[in-house]
Formats: sequence, structure tokens, C-alpha cells
Amino acid sequence: MSEPYDVLVIGGGPAGLSAALNLGRSLVDVLVVDADRPRNAATVFSHGFLTRDGVPPSELRKLAREEVSAYSTVEVRTRQRVFSLRRDDRDVFVAEIGRSQATETVQARAVLLATGLRETLPPVPDLLGFYGVTLFSCAACDGWELRGQPLALFGQSDDLADRARLISRWSDDLTVFTHGAEVIDAVAEAELATLGVTVERELIADLVGEKGRLESVRLVDGRVIAASGGFTRPHWTLDLSFLFGIDPERDVEGHLITDGSGRTSIPGLYAAGDATAPGPQQLIVAAGTGARAAAVMVHDTIGVTTTH
Repeated sequence: MSEPYDVLVIGGGPAGLSAALNLGRSLVDVLVVDADRPRNAATVFSHGFLTRDGVPPSELRKLAREEVSAYSTVEVRTRQRVFSLRRDDRDVFVAEIGRSQATETVQARAVLLATGLRETLPPVPDLLGFYGVTLFSCAACDGWELRGQPLALFGQSDDLADRARLISRWSDDLTVFTHGAEVIDAVAEAELATLGVTVERELIADLVGEKGRLESVRLVDGRVIAASGGFTRPHWTLDLSFLFGIDPERDVEGHLITDGSGRTSIPGLYAAGDATAPGPQQLIVAAGTGARAAAVMVHDTIGVTTTH
């Protein structure tokens, strides 16, 4: 078995690649393993990332990989995954990585979990056909492009009323569709009504539009409600099934709890990005957590506590 890497980064999104960039600049020997299945794969444009506002997410990842690969101490493996991760009796992390038909075992002194999250969309007919074009999950990311338009919010989660309050900032014509789920009570509905937000509990028959551009929502009872775009509240899950004998602390939603600097409850195991509490983040925020975790990993290695 080869010598251990200083750091194994699991995940090649903005958090993982930002961490790898900063670790590489600190002369840290890094291996990045990226399954190349980003949560924002359906999104045409990403927003809110300074100097890259409006760039396609795929282009942002391409640019990031090129920058990271310029550092000789950083190795990036794409379209590979981590099948297992454990610690041996020397407290070294041992991982089986690769593809299903070709795997290898690598070692690392520290690990950064930047796996992101898996998302499941609400069971609304045809929703996937509009997702990433005129329907989105992040209001801060895509609200500007939809401002002033008649919007829809689809979801079946307990925080749906709060999301509606947020989205009403960009439109005074918002309809919340629960698709039969009783997740907004009468009190919350009355509060939303004062903001001009309508709650619709009827089942949805289908979404109307072409080439990803939403026009209206057709309900089972025959009514048609205009909407030229909007948002959905997916269900997010964190998959750490590859961890063996390693059980970092999580919050009630399943996200990894860190100390604010990326340290988990397991020594040598760090986390950044969407996988950490409180969950999904803007790309630029995720990148920032990756950079912060990288700095802390370097500091921890040599036992210093300086802020830079």
C-alpha cells in the first residue's frame, strides 16, 4: 500500500475543490475523489458567486478543477467514489475508492467530507421537466430572475410556510401548492394571506409549459393557476453509508455537526459544504466553508491556533 496522503477530500463540489485549492497552496498532499454527480446538475445557471454570477455550474466546476490541478500536490479523481472508509489501529484513514469494477485502497491522515446531499423532489407531476430552468430550490440563488412574476412554491415539508414568506420578497403573486399534504395550518395560512400569498391544497394534475418554461399549474379539480416560474422544497438526505466504524455526530436532520471550523466529533475527520448543518448552502458559502476547513486542517497538523 502506498504512503498515506495528508488529506483525502471526498466530494468535488465548491466546498471540496475550494478546500483542495487552499490545501494545495499550503503544500499539503491531497487526493480529491469526486463521483461527479452534483446536486445542481439540472441547473442551467448559478448565481451569487462573486466574479462568476450567471455561469453554468458545470463551467464553474471545470474552472475550479483546472485551477486545483495546477498544484502538484493535489490529485483529482473524477467519476470515482469512496466505497468504504475506516480507521486502522494507527488512526490512519483507509479508503476503498474507484469504480465498481476497478477499486484500490488508499490511506490518509485526515479526511474532509464534502459529499453534498442527495435531493428528492416532491411528488408533483412533471416537476422534474421544469426543474433547473424555471423552477428552483434556492430563493437567494434564483429569486432575482423571477422577480415580479406570478410564482409557485411546491412542497410538503413543515417549513413550507417559512419558505413562502421568504419567496414573497420577490413576488406579490405567489401560490403555495402542498399537493394534498397538510403542512400549513390555519394560523400560518392567515399570516401568509396578509402577504398576498395563497395556499392551495388541491392535488396537482400536471404542470403546463414547454421546454422547461412553466406557464401554469393544472389542478385535479380542473382549475388552472398561472405561474411563470417558482420554487420547490426538496427532501435532502446525507449518504454516509460508506463509513465503517466511524460515526460523526449529526443534527436532527442528519447533517454533520461541526465546531464552525469544519471539525466533526471524530478526530481527523472534517466536513464542509451542504453536508454540514444547517444543510444546503449557496455555492459561494459552501466554497467558503471548504476554505475555512482547509486552513484549520493545516493549523491542526502543526498545532497552531492563529487565525490565518
